[in-house]
Amino acid sequence: MTGAPAVAAIEDAARFATAVRGRVAKVVVGQDEVVERLLVALFTGGHLLLEGVPGLAKTLLVSVLAKSIDLDSKRVQFTVDLLPSDITGSEILDPRSGEFRVMKGPVFTNLLLADEINRAAPKVQSALLEAMQERKVTIGADTLPLPAPFLVVATQNPVEQSGTFELPEAQLDRFMLCHRLSYPTPAEEREVLRRNAALGVKRLAKGAVVRSEFDVLAHEPVGSIDDLVAAMEAVQEVFVSDTFTDHCVELVTRTRRHPALDLGASPRAGIALVKASRARALIHGRRYVIPEDLLALAGDVLLHRIRLSYEALADGVTKAQVLGEVLRPASALATLPATDRPR
Repeated sequence: MTGAPAVAAIEDAARFATAVRGRVAKVVVGQDEVVERLLVALFTGGHLLLEGVPGLAKTLLVSVLAKSIDLDSKRVQFTVDLLPSDITGSEILDPRSGEFRVMKGPVFTNLLLADEINRAAPKVQSALLEAMQERKVTIGADTLPLPAPFLVVATQNPVEQSGTFELPEAQLDRFMLCHRLSYPTPAEEREVLRRNAALGVKRLAKGAVVRSEFDVLAHEPVGSIDDLVAAMEAVQEVFVSDTFTDHCVELVTRTRRHPALDLGASPRAGIALVKASRARALIHGRRYVIPEDLLALAGDVLLHRIRLSYEALADGVTKAQVLGEVLRPASALATLPATDRPR
């Protein structure tokens, strides 16, 4: 796809993204940046890890997103007693035939919400590795493909450490983005309180319950899976210059040479930077990437992939400080030269 068809596809995808963001905004106040990251993950087939204190609408965001695009979604509440088969499925004996048959688990869906993923034991966390990387699951002797598209959105609380298991580097590296949610502004929080006060009560049989934000989630999609697939195809038409690619390689390489880091970013980080930048450009209605995309996404792509040395930790150095040093040369770039943009 080139020329006018490519431009039209990008414009259609940008309108679709705007419609989804508008639908989400009817239920969730603020969090525009988080919604953008969710769309980036959807449009690129990547996985997203959301970090934030309780009460920031992480679960609500994923639920309303699934209903906005008419996706099949399932939620797994990760707990310490969860088993791998509770996610992937298992073989069960059919008493009639005397043969084993496969019972598929909740991973067989388009959008899997792994709620509080760091509360499950490492054995359970690793059950998602094959699914996230290869889009397939092995149950017994059978290897089954997952539905397309397939996306894992996981949440974890960075504050509560009791009863949690830190995700290993191999697991973290499979998340394309790790976004850290912040508290809403005072104006946004006032709107949250105003909306909550107007929810009222819902009658159930002879009793009633106070309505929550989940009770107002209506299945009113603004697009279908076909629209999502078209957006995924349009992302491939977003132009990436050789100069931009060189900046991504240089940025990733710099993390591997920084003296405060024991572990730098993997090659997956460079791939994620390019893919996510293309999707962000499309969401903003552009058919080419710019340094602003790289700078906006660098934290979400890199911070969970690097590990500080013991000496740096003892000196009070933070990952954010290291990222600032790594990004400093790239921050001086205002825009790409005109020769690096499509004509």
